Amino acid sequence: MKRTRAFFRLRGAAVLVALALGTGLARAEGEPAFHLGGYVRLGASVNLQDAPETAANDRGKLSMLRGTLLLDADAEAGPLRFKGVARGVREYKTDYLRDLEKRVKATTPGGPGSDMMDTLYDEGELRELHVEFEPTDRIQVRLGKQQVVWGETDFFRAMDVVHGFDYRWRAFLEPENEELRKPLILANMTVQVPEADGALQLLFRPGWDRKEDIGNTIDLAGGRWRPQPYRGSDTLSATRYDARHPAGDVRDKTWGVRWAGRGGAVNYSLAYLKTYNPDPVLNSAFVPYKKAPEGLLGDWINPQNDVFGATVSGYLQSIDAVLSTELVYTKGAAFNVGSQSMWPGVLPEGLGGIVRRDTFTSMFRMDKNLDLRNVLGTSKLSMFSVQFFNTRILDFDKADDIVMNVGYPTRRKHDSALLTALLAMSYDGDRINPQLAAGWDVSYGGGFLIPSVDIVMGDHWRLKVEADLFFGGNPRRPGDLDGSTSTMGYFRDNNQLYLRLTRQF
Repeated sequence: MKRTRAFFRLRGAAVLVALALGTGLARAEGEPAFHLGGYVRLGASVNLQDAPETAANDRGKLSMLRGTLLLDADAEAGPLRFKGVARGVREYKTDYLRDLEKRVKATTPGGPGSDMMDTLYDEGELRELHVEFEPTDRIQVRLGKQQVVWGETDFFRAMDVVHGFDYRWRAFLEPENEELRKPLILANMTVQVPEADGALQLLFRPGWDRKEDIGNTIDLAGGRWRPQPYRGSDTLSATRYDARHPAGDVRDKTWGVRWAGRGGAVNYSLAYLKTYNPDPVLNSAFVPYKKAPEGLLGDWINPQNDVFGATVSGYLQSIDAVLSTELVYTKGAAFNVGSQSMWPGVLPEGLGGIVRRDTFTSMFRMDKNLDLRNVLGTSKLSMFSVQFFNTRILDFDKADDIVMNVGYPTRRKHDSALLTALLAMSYDGDRINPQLAAGWDVSYGGGFLIPSVDIVMGDHWRLKVEADLFFGGNPRRPGDLDGSTSTMGYFRDNNQLYLRLTRQF
């Protein structure tokens, strides 16, 4: 049934693109009324380590073989500009995925994880469809399904919380956020105010989105990016998503306002957003929050909260670098509690209910050009970026017993800090572009190292080769009842070699 729905969604998207094409061809000859672009992409990843959840040795096994077709159409009709983006994805069920699926079927037959292709990986959808126009020379309006980017962070986000992200197929590793971001149906208006050297943006979401469009989506069905030691374990068999919870109903109207301007040599923005908790929390069946859940263990919900943010960036000549910051206050962020399992070895940790606490997230970043031409032989200046990211629970109390995530006993600390760095280089006139990304979890330990290279082959072909390497983080092995597993520990034993070949058109 899900495959059928996905097929019809993709077919409908293709029809809309075709209609737009017809509209464009019907316009006056020589008028650039229509453009169709996109890409065909093949992605593959190979395990560099053995996953402890399976009996076989998984090192060297193909963990992903993924094909993607994306169509991006733009059309004009008088003062109106239309845009549609459709994407279809199909994956081959590798032997590694078959092994994980067998584990799910052995423990929870018939659950969502029993068909990982349908639940986690295959899709066909109309990602964007909107119209844009200017009723006056100062006002721009965009109506329809779209993406809105607020904030300047990369791997981990502070202000960029208008949308949720889909982390099921590649966790947080995909650098192109538009591939992971989940578009929403919005009324988006920007008013230019040149007298104040700025612009006011107003967002209104009428509540017409699908249930799955709200908040971040993570792998809970046991696939390749399910945090260890739960690969091959289907939590969705004992829980369900509740998008109509009184604390966070997908049908509710939400909104936001953002002022972005420039003062002297400094760019800045101020924003407010009524939105949903980015990560879902579990409404425990043992300690219900405002509504009795239907799932055996509970329901995943995204309560609404209020987000107030500010960003500042500017060039500092004394160090020849661009400095930027994001400061975000979230009122009523939701967390799960209960670091002790009610039934060790049978029930997961985090079933003690939900608490709401205010948080303050801060990001500080420096971007600087480095001249490595005489050192490493690069063909131009290289870009170096370092970022410090921290989330503080303002009314923190150890007695709350807040956990990092359901299924782990690790308690959340007063501060959760991360340090990341990125070095991007170029060789052979921008045709060979190596990059090194690294991160360290300052509060809980562990980190990642991601060396990669992008190769430009002519006008249309692109090849990317990447290694995703994780270390530290106190991994929790299958059968462990105790532990202090943190974010980086979730991805232990899951180092990957990733290859991506793209044909743009």
